[in-house]
Amino acid sequence: MQLLHAPSWPHLSFQTSKQHSKGGLISLDKCLQPLIANCSFQPQKLEKSIWVLHKRSIFSCFAPKASSVEAGSSATSIGTAEGDVLKALSQIIDPDFGTDIVSCGFVKDLLMDEASGEVSFRLELTTPACPIKDMFEQQANEVVARLPWVKNVNVTMSAQPAKPIFTGELPAGLQRISNIVAVSSCKGGVGKSTVAVNLAYTLAGMGARVGIFDADVYGPSLPTMVSPESRLLEMNPEKRTIIPTDYLGVKLVSFGFAGQGRAIMRGPMVSGVINQLLTTAEWGELDYLVIDMPPGTGDIQLTLCQVVPLTAAVIVTTPQKLAFIDVAKGVRMFSKLKVPCVAVVENMCHFDADGRRYYPFGRGSGSQVVQQFGIPHLFDLPIRPTLSASGDSGIPEVVADPQGEVAKTFQNLGVCVVQQCAKIRRQGTCIVFFYLFFIFLILNPFQIASNQRKTNFILFDSSINSSYI
Repeated sequence: MQLLHAPSWPHLSFQTSKQHSKGGLISLDKCLQPLIANCSFQPQKLEKSIWVLHKRSIFSCFAPKASSVEAGSSATSIGTAEGDVLKALSQIIDPDFGTDIVSCGFVKDLLMDEASGEVSFRLELTTPACPIKDMFEQQANEVVARLPWVKNVNVTMSAQPAKPIFTGELPAGLQRISNIVAVSSCKGGVGKSTVAVNLAYTLAGMGARVGIFDADVYGPSLPTMVSPESRLLEMNPEKRTIIPTDYLGVKLVSFGFAGQGRAIMRGPMVSGVINQLLTTAEWGELDYLVIDMPPGTGDIQLTLCQVVPLTAAVIVTTPQKLAFIDVAKGVRMFSKLKVPCVAVVENMCHFDADGRRYYPFGRGSGSQVVQQFGIPHLFDLPIRPTLSASGDSGIPEVVADPQGEVAKTFQNLGVCVVQQCAKIRRQGTCIVFFYLFFIFLILNPFQIASNQRKTNFILFDSSINSSYI
């Protein structure tokens, strides 16, 4: 399906970057229309681009792992001291991957001096938001310090550079984003934007580099829920790219920051504008990009799912049966597009009063989604006036009250998203590796060329014979 680009929209404007231009606002004819030509993206090639990968980026993922495993298995070739350290570190098991940190390739820059008893190394985790990084650091110090010749241990924690698994034909702005998480409900008014914003700031509080993309052009919520100093998106006239605004370290892009509030336009135009805002923004290196999906399962949703390689989806619902019906459509859409749904958030499920818990909208919608579609995790959000008030005030609830009950729920949701995305990336990397192994080692390129020549000869010979019949 060819993506339809938006025609020029003369009323949409961006604020030019001060260091690049002295003028005022640039209209869409002058800024977005050239971007359409420069950032044309063909969704129908996305499936092919999954396998058209840079060999360097794929095999570099496995090179550190292989070297670490070899180092741990053959201590005689690299020295007894290094072998002892790696053997000690191999006792630490990653609970998400089910294997030790040496086999995972986490141990980097191992240096030691057996005479002085000094040992230093770096643990490079998959994400800076790893919920058990402190445990890894503590265990690494303890197991290495038990070695009889070790007197001092220096452990440095780091994270892998942000990059997607599949980099084939992605736009330049998306090539340094590790995970793209969609927050969807397919129904309006269930608190999807509230969940998306609070999840993003929870991940940022865990140490990750995060961005939020508000994909609802008809009713953008992001300008109300956050309060950045600059409320207009800037345009880089030299690179013809969009500079996201920023609030508390999280990058923000929304049509509401484009100067015109809500849009009044047809579907194909909306799809084109969303494509421009998402793919031409200067996101930089991000560990997580949270997309606040608009309601429904139409052109806009399909465009987003086809333009960007979504890592996972979080489903938001309410206890009513009517909400479940619409949410089920969204889960099926993600299933057809091969996007795993990792968690369900049931919003406005209950409130406490007079020592009792009340369920004003009934019970069971969230658990029904989990049971029917096999989504592994369910999180309940209570009815809280502070949660609604924080969304209207421009300060997310997890920022306004980081120790509250709502913040703890989002903390658990953030841990779930981090763990599930790490598992999905690891599975995807293994699939790509074994596919490339099959192509480059089992299928001989010269044999493929020979088969192709034979096929061409047979087709040519059959066409000659058919001419005499």
